[in-house]
Amino acid sequence: MKKTYWIIILLASLGIAVALYLNLNKSTVENDIKVPAEISDMLITVKTTGELQAENSELISAPNLRSIGVWRIKITDLVPEGTLVDSGDYVAQLDKNEIDQRLEEVKEQLQKAESQYEQTQLDTALDLRSLRDQLINLNYAVEEAEIEVEESIYESPATKRQANIKLDQAKRAYSQALESYDLKVAKNEASMTQVHISLIQQQRRYKDLEEIMQELTIQAPKSGMVIYQKEWGGQKRKVGSEVGGWDPTVATLPDMSSMMSKTYVNEIDISKVSKGQSVSIEIDAFPGKQYAGIVTSVANVGEDLPNSDAKVFEVLIKILASDTILRPNMTTSNVITVSELKQVLQVPLEAIRTNDSLSYVVKESGFSKVKQVIQAGVSNDNRIQILEGLEEEDWVYLSDIENENDLSYAGLELYEKMKQEAEEKRQQEAEQKRLEEERFKEEDSSLNKMPEGFDPSLFKGRGGKRGRN
Repeated sequence: MKKTYWIIILLASLGIAVALYLNLNKSTVENDIKVPAEISDMLITVKTTGELQAENSELISAPNLRSIGVWRIKITDLVPEGTLVDSGDYVAQLDKNEIDQRLEEVKEQLQKAESQYEQTQLDTALDLRSLRDQLINLNYAVEEAEIEVEESIYESPATKRQANIKLDQAKRAYSQALESYDLKVAKNEASMTQVHISLIQQQRRYKDLEEIMQELTIQAPKSGMVIYQKEWGGQKRKVGSEVGGWDPTVATLPDMSSMMSKTYVNEIDISKVSKGQSVSIEIDAFPGKQYAGIVTSVANVGEDLPNSDAKVFEVLIKILASDTILRPNMTTSNVITVSELKQVLQVPLEAIRTNDSLSYVVKESGFSKVKQVIQAGVSNDNRIQILEGLEEEDWVYLSDIENENDLSYAGLELYEKMKQEAEEKRQQEAEQKRLEEERFKEEDSSLNKMPEGFDPSLFKGRGGKRGRN
């Protein structure tokens, strides 16, 4: 009886253990996610986030401040972004303080220039009047001397001589005074020209400042929606922002009939993107609504964006349709179609494992699993092309497999083949590089080669003879 009791307990324990094992194994199997390799079309895409902007915009800019020596000026008032304006409507006000100060300074300098001009004009008139009076008197002296010479015709030779000497002296004095008068006129003309130029310059400066003072109240050049200009760091203009000679734009009036998405592609993917590629665009503000687009521009030079360590390249995408709901600065999600592969074998990206330079998948093989070596091709955000190692309907696992490290490899010969192909490619590239270097050397040698029949010693002899002489 006691023996039967223990047998029953042993069988019960064994049954519980088997049940627990089967339940655990069932749970593990249920957690293993597997999918078949399949043949279908595959889109290779590059996904980016962009921002809407008008293809064409009218700039609303500050006046040319460099002409008056002002490099930066603050915005003191600005209409709200998105305001609809007509031509001539108020848009912004720039700080007048510095221009006011300069206007007062130039006004004072202008008054001084006007006073100096009037004073120089008066001094010139007085000087020339005095010289003209002197010339008149000297001319009378010449006439008197001539009369004395005529009256001394019957006088003694000494008296005649004295009369002629007096006449010569009078003529010489008149001639010297006349030359002095001409020089004085030229000098006064130069002085008047100088003060006149100075006066015109001050008048022009004052006029320019007055015009710029009026232009500090910025008006819309045409009708449209006001969109704030972005600064270099990405921030929009606002009250307190500064504009200057190199970046005078305060805001823009976009032509919203033709919109573009301005985006940036990282340096890893930029080689895939080219002008003319089709794009699917979705506006974040209107989920589910898509627009067709086309790449119109790809930057040749990368740039650094704020808060980004990687180099990015600017890409412009034109939206092919016009829609009144589109607004500048809306965020876009862009999917650029790089290429479309027809009927290729593919699996999800999650199925790919790597071990150093070896890529593999965990494949179902009968009632067991193996680590199948594969040769992968191109990929998109979700799937990857399989060039070798799998066949259609082969089942591969996406999730982590228990005791995966203990599984054996299958297809290692494929790995060796890929290594051999990579080595052959490397050798071919090295050989090609060597041939190119040899060709360049031959070209350099042919350029430096002396013409046939050329005797350098002839030139050496001539050089020696020339040196001895």
